Amino acid sequence: MTTYSASPDPASGPASGAESDPGLQRAEEEVVGLTSDLIRFDTTNTGNPATVAGERPAAEFVASKLSEVGYEVTYVESGDHPGRANVVARLPGADNRRGGLLVHGHLDVVPADPAEWSVHPFSGAVQNDYVWGRGAVDMKDMLAMSLAVARRLKRDGITPPRDIVFAFLADEEAGGLQGAQWLVDHRPELFAGCTEAISEVGGYSVTLTDDVRAYLIQTAEKGIRWLTLRVRARAGHGSMVHEDNAVTKLAAAVARLGEHRFPVVMNESVQEFLDGVSELTGWDFPVDDLDGSVAKLGNLSRIVGATLRDIANPTMLNAGYKHNVIPSVAEAAVDCRILPGREEAFDRELAEVLGPDVEREWVGLPPVETPFEGRLVDVMAESLRAEDSAARTLPYMMSGGTDAKSFSRIGMNCYGFAPLKLPADLDFAALFHGVDERVPVEALRFGTRVLDRFLRNS
Repeated sequence: MTTYSASPDPASGPASGAESDPGLQRAEEEVVGLTSDLIRFDTTNTGNPATVAGERPAAEFVASKLSEVGYEVTYVESGDHPGRANVVARLPGADNRRGGLLVHGHLDVVPADPAEWSVHPFSGAVQNDYVWGRGAVDMKDMLAMSLAVARRLKRDGITPPRDIVFAFLADEEAGGLQGAQWLVDHRPELFAGCTEAISEVGGYSVTLTDDVRAYLIQTAEKGIRWLTLRVRARAGHGSMVHEDNAVTKLAAAVARLGEHRFPVVMNESVQEFLDGVSELTGWDFPVDDLDGSVAKLGNLSRIVGATLRDIANPTMLNAGYKHNVIPSVAEAAVDCRILPGREEAFDRELAEVLGPDVEREWVGLPPVETPFEGRLVDVMAESLRAEDSAARTLPYMMSGGTDAKSFSRIGMNCYGFAPLKLPADLDFAALFHGVDERVPVEALRFGTRVLDRFLRNS
């Protein structure tokens, strides 16, 4: 059982060794520029092969930075999709009997409309103590920290305790079909021996109260199912009475689903998170009012609230081609996020809500869950505390999905650990896929120090 304790002094400074370690200091100095450089590569992933920008220029940049310090780099473009580029490099460790550690991140980003931003989303601008641009937190910040530390380890001749594999991947924002999934299916030897992995959306700080700061380690993520609903009926003329209307039937089913609330199900990772918050703050989270009590978590409540139940959000509708033609087919897209262990129950409930006239087909990725225990988790906590004596680690579940879904298929325990010490008033969750995405300069420097210590001791 993990025990959580509050620190009396959340303002305690770091015990950083960067000042006496020129190699680490150089990595800290590099990381801001690397983040900005990576953001300047437009790697927009629309999910449509006709409009995807591709990762090739960014991947070539990463490969050159790794090769420059002596890594043997594997550059792979996936299958029949030129430009969808992946870069993998291995740093041999001292003990080849131990399982290796994979440090992975994705090069692609979601679209951004420059008209909505304070700065151009692909400028990589450094201003007001932040690095700005699409991908600043999702996840070119972690790529830059990984790259800076990988270069530091090789440049300074540091041998980690075990093999470390660095992977810079394509297509995560569309499910990893041209990235992690493709590599796991076609080039699994690149990850041979890896038993654990770290990547995005974990290791960042949240200020719970004035005297309590926690760092959230992602140990679980919901399953993804991109669902297509389809209703077939009799076509007809829009000017006539028509009782068998595909659009009407679909609209009714979509409305039922959109208004449906799946039941609260307390997952082990979520329970451990709430128990940890209770120990640190004294807050209660009564089972009969979880939705209401989670609201006291502030900005974090959106993430935690989404992990209390399954979710099915209608996102797109498609039917017909002309005002006066009643179509024979109507379709809707639904984004489903499913808790670990709930797949069968979700299917039954979905069928009850939609009814027998609605066809369902989907693509998806399974939930992932890893225990919050063991040496790697201990080293995460130790590495954070070395830089922030107030750091307390808590496990949590992510409502979205990452490439961990692919790597868990080949036996890796996967964690979200991209360490950042964030300002208490920053709405970090809103920056993911949001307007004016940005990352604090000091958070990048902090994360580089933590990641360096973590990899040297993992």
